[in-house]
Amino acid sequence: MTTTQDLDFPRGLSEEPEPTPLALLLLGRSADPLSERGVECPGDLPAPSDPDLVERARAAKERLGERVFVLGHHYQRDEVIQFADVTGDSFKLARDAAARPQAEFIVFCGVHFMAESADILTSGDQQVILPDLAAGCSMADMATAEQVAECWDVLTEAGAAGATVPVSYMNSSADIKAFTGAHGGTICTSSNAKRALEWAFQQGEKVLFLPDQHLGRNTAVRDMGLSLDDCVVYNPHKPGGGLTAEQLRAAKMILWRGHCSVHGRFSLDSVNDVRERIPGVNVLVHPECKHEVVSAADHVGSTEYIIKALDAAPAGSAWAIGTELNLVRRLAKAHPDKQIVFLDKTVCFCSTMNRIDLPHLVWALESLADGTVVNRIEVDKETEANAKLALERMLALP
Repeated sequence: MTTTQDLDFPRGLSEEPEPTPLALLLLGRSADPLSERGVECPGDLPAPSDPDLVERARAAKERLGERVFVLGHHYQRDEVIQFADVTGDSFKLARDAAARPQAEFIVFCGVHFMAESADILTSGDQQVILPDLAAGCSMADMATAEQVAECWDVLTEAGAAGATVPVSYMNSSADIKAFTGAHGGTICTSSNAKRALEWAFQQGEKVLFLPDQHLGRNTAVRDMGLSLDDCVVYNPHKPGGGLTAEQLRAAKMILWRGHCSVHGRFSLDSVNDVRERIPGVNVLVHPECKHEVVSAADHVGSTEYIIKALDAAPAGSAWAIGTELNLVRRLAKAHPDKQIVFLDKTVCFCSTMNRIDLPHLVWALESLADGTVVNRIEVDKETEANAKLALERMLALP
């Protein structure tokens, strides 16, 4: 992560970190061959400086016609988002893909768990493509199938598993979604987390919330009236999760020790600082932020909520947004009549999301146009069946 000192706002929204090797790696504009072995593209990527990249992407997309459907997550770079047929958050995009059965190829400009969800929800005749296989999600990677199975064993030994319903955030791997489905649980998004928890507490006495502790805690305490004492954090790197059997039996919310590397960087100091700099500013943050940040904010909501709130905001109003920088920049450009700034002075992109760049998109589209399927994301049938069960429970929520 690169920090700029004394960043001016909103002018700072158009500034890039210094082009150091580390910054370029985090922004997805270079690769570390030692840490990323096995994710090389089988063909040659166009050079990032190729002046014809935009035209090549447009031409390849036109050659494919309705055979291809390009999805762009809100956190994508502008250079990529311009080629998206639809934009949205992860679940909206997966559902949009399922609603286009005529599209043979779904090119998902997002991260790995999103492409998995699209593969689960689309038909077997459709092929989901992720332009760069290195586009993962640090939060999703914080909960593995083996770790969660061990957690369930710990809960069973403590006599708590029978009363526990798993609820997994959409930002999780297909394996975790499958575990959730197989154990009677449901998936949630940041928009419907309260409804998912209400449903879960109708099924059991306690919830195992995976993998983002902050969304689970904020929803339980801020939206449902539970106390912080009702919540415990299960650390998969400690024996027994670092908890006693008594703590597990007493807790109502068992929060997995996971977080978003972008939203987790915002702090109470960030909120206090922006209020000092911009009198009357509205602080609007994503519920993946820490509890103290959410408690200090004026408004809290999902990515879609943030976009709608800015659309509805009166001209002349000032807003400090606590979410990924690409989206904040895009909102600032879309609303020049409002003062929209990034909540923190740290330039904070989602580094894995930014791995989907124009050269990778061009390579994927041209390969498909030439008859070569690259970087296909496939979820095995058993995992898909259980994961789909959990997703369908979410879709059935009132």
